[in-house]
Amino acid sequence: MSGVQLLLVIVGAIAVTGIAQRRGLQPALVITLVGFAASFIPGFERLELDTEIILGLVLPPLLYSAALNFSFVSFARNFRPILGLGVGLVVVTTLAVGVFAAWIVPALTFGTALILGAIVAPPDAVTAVAIGRKLGLPKRVMSILTGESLVNDAAALTLFSITVAAVVGTHTFVENPILLFGYSAGVGIVVGIVLATVATLIRRLLKDSALETVLGLIVPFAAYLLAEQLEASGVIAVVTAGFAIGSSSARSGYATRLQERQVWSSLDVLLEAFVFAYMGLQLRFVIDDLQGAGQSVWAVFGAGALILLVVLLVRPAWVFLSYGRNFLGDKLMRRKIASDVRVRERIERENAERVARGRKPRQFPVFLNWRESVVVSWTGMRGVVTLAAAAGVPLALANGDPFPGRAEIQAIAFIVAVGTLLVQGLTLPALIRRLKLSDPKQDEYDREQAKLAHKVAREATGEVYREFMANPPEGVPVEIMERIAQAVARQSEDAERETEVENAAGRGGEEFGTLYRKILQAQRAAIVHERDRNQLDDDAAREFLENLDYQEAAIVARLGNRL
Repeated sequence: MSGVQLLLVIVGAIAVTGIAQRRGLQPALVITLVGFAASFIPGFERLELDTEIILGLVLPPLLYSAALNFSFVSFARNFRPILGLGVGLVVVTTLAVGVFAAWIVPALTFGTALILGAIVAPPDAVTAVAIGRKLGLPKRVMSILTGESLVNDAAALTLFSITVAAVVGTHTFVENPILLFGYSAGVGIVVGIVLATVATLIRRLLKDSALETVLGLIVPFAAYLLAEQLEASGVIAVVTAGFAIGSSSARSGYATRLQERQVWSSLDVLLEAFVFAYMGLQLRFVIDDLQGAGQSVWAVFGAGALILLVVLLVRPAWVFLSYGRNFLGDKLMRRKIASDVRVRERIERENAERVARGRKPRQFPVFLNWRESVVVSWTGMRGVVTLAAAAGVPLALANGDPFPGRAEIQAIAFIVAVGTLLVQGLTLPALIRRLKLSDPKQDEYDREQAKLAHKVAREATGEVYREFMANPPEGVPVEIMERIAQAVARQSEDAERETEVENAAGRGGEEFGTLYRKILQAQRAAIVHERDRNQLDDDAAREFLENLDYQEAAIVARLGNRL
């Protein structure tokens, strides 16, 4: 495919995304269906990209952006279900698909069937997270789905490398699969932390939002390539770098954070649109490959449909077998606490002691209820990693013989990826609405955390206000100072009081702007301090800090020439 055709595909995908969003449709599904039709246009050439291009150029920014905006505290809090889905389920899916595919597809040996299993094992949670956010899934479910998407790719690609090496007749860097995964994960984490530390230090020296944003764009690619060069997991390196830089972003300038939010949001839309267009445009050529290999298209597509069914069933079975007992245990324990006065009093006494020491009260662990488990079990849409891994199946073995079943593997991987996208993607919104998921306790907790954030900000504002009144600027009347200070204090709590700000600014613009920014800086420092002490929820802190960034941008825009 020429560069002009590639550009037309990207532009077309963006246009379809805009139309779908305007009509309230799911862009991923619409783009894929349009791609199906476009692939049969006479004279349309195949859009075929090397697997290294897909994994090295498309995957890193998508993962980095998700990690950058994801709370590491939420990741750690839900580590067990994330690890179970991101690693345990990937292994189980690989084995289940491998055994079944070796049985029903004559062209596949057990080894090549395991390769297929590793290819179709990792879900791409981009679509699920987007749908869940739009429909208001509980925060706990969103955290688990996002965290899973940051982990499962590394596990699946490691399994893919091991199985391909075994079939082709080559050797991996470390023969033992468990040690290989440990090495890949460990070195990947180190690479991500080192690169994030270096990037953060450089950004503090630059003090230019444009240059800092450009540097941020380089980080995911550098982390991925460096880790892969060391034969470690580039995926884990990218995720680690995103977590590290995201947690320290509050110490950067407000302009950099605002600019990065827009840049990464735009890049996500572009890459996601391209990925789904790429999926759709493969349909005709997958059929051509099967016919060229002398295979029955209907037979392979039928086998692919059966393997798709296995993939759809493995995830719910794993979710309910793994977390159903947690739900029952959680329910029984809560009944025990409610009925046993001594147990309840002991918990209340321990929490009172923790609060007295300045620590958070210990919360009883909350597991997924059955409704949330149903939603999590139905969010297994496959995407970019499945397509890239399928394209990365070697053409030949080490002895030069053609790779057995390559056309079948690619065709079935395509069927599973598109099938999960269409089946689960089309039904997931209706399922979420039907279950009427809501979490009153989570909503109440979010409100409490928002109030706590405002309380912390008010206390920081009071300190700056007292310092301002104790050391007033020379030449400014006392009554003007009081009006300025009061207007700024009120504005810091309510960003809609434009009239008061403009009036105060007119009476002392330079002093107003200086005081306002001092208050915003004090509030930001206080919020970050409470978050780092684990006294304030990370999501509440992020939301409040984002609001401070917009306030600071607004005051600089209005009074920049007087600051």
